[in-house]
Amino acid sequence: MIIKKILSLVASIISFIILQLFFLVNSNSESSNSKYFSNDNGILSVMYHRFNENKYPSTNVRMEMFEKQLQMIKELNYDFYDPSKLISEFDRPKKRKKILITIDDGFKSFYDEAWPYLRKNKIPFILFISTEPVGKRGYMDWKEIKEIEKFDFAIIGHHSHTHEYLIEMSESEFIKDIETATKIFEENLGYVPEIFSYPFGEYSEYMKKYISKNFKIAFGQHSGVIDVNKNKFELPRFPINEKYGDLKRFKSLINYLPLEYKKLEPIEKKIKEKNNPPQIIVTFFPEQKNIKNINCYANDGGEWSKPNLRFENEILTIDFNKKFLPRRGRINCSLNDNGKWRWFGTQFTLQ
Repeated sequence: MIIKKILSLVASIISFIILQLFFLVNSNSESSNSKYFSNDNGILSVMYHRFNENKYPSTNVRMEMFEKQLQMIKELNYDFYDPSKLISEFDRPKKRKKILITIDDGFKSFYDEAWPYLRKNKIPFILFISTEPVGKRGYMDWKEIKEIEKFDFAIIGHHSHTHEYLIEMSESEFIKDIETATKIFEENLGYVPEIFSYPFGEYSEYMKKYISKNFKIAFGQHSGVIDVNKNKFELPRFPINEKYGDLKRFKSLINYLPLEYKKLEPIEKKIKEKNNPPQIIVTFFPEQKNIKNINCYANDGGEWSKPNLRFENEILTIDFNKKFLPRRGRINCSLNDNGKWRWFGTQFTLQ
């Protein structure tokens, strides 16, 4: 019995070492991305959750406003991006900016309210599903999900099993959650979605590396515009809700272009109290004009304010005035580039 326990422990240690070596050899996915100034007009992704569920203003949008937003996209002469092309076309700079619609969680209100409109107008989108709540009160069931995924303009995405705070789980618990959802997708859809979305937009470097080995693309919930230099496994999206979804703001964000950079540090987005606040260093491309026109805001100390910015050639160092408060720290930067507004943001999770 003791020998069996020892052998089991040794096997577990060996498996852990092999997994870590695998991640080390196949390290950060940024290395596979383009790193040249592409002048990419990008893909701007917007994120929705609930529709006409007015008691949840932080995640809800009224259908009247949703329809006006999509109509505005058309009036501004932007094309809706077909997410089925996202993987194959990612490394190609976009001559014209595209708009990508994403919906998280699979709430029943999406099926009842937004889906008929999207279906009628054949507007492409990604629907990210967490498998544990499927069929429960307030959520879509598998019959409804399968009805949607039969349409070629609708893509189903992987959104974990439990939709819990995965960043708080142990590595084995995190992997079990993802694998559980993967098995359920296989059983119900006959395949595993290739695109992932982190619940709450939270991820650590370990999580990102694991996701990069099991999916083709992954989205966070920090704001920004996708370009060929963005890390494929922490792609930005603009969240839309009742507070941040009025047409004036929506028109402004829809017009944003990517702000390309070579490198963003720190790579680890999970920070502990001893590293709070982190120092952010962004290395831009020398070809990017007007870079010193950049303005940044952060929610350190619980209120939005301007951090301290220091430039040395094309390297920007951002120092914050206060510590970030739990649970998430956000930094957004915009650049007036001869009348064209460029944007990038990032998010940290405090542990």
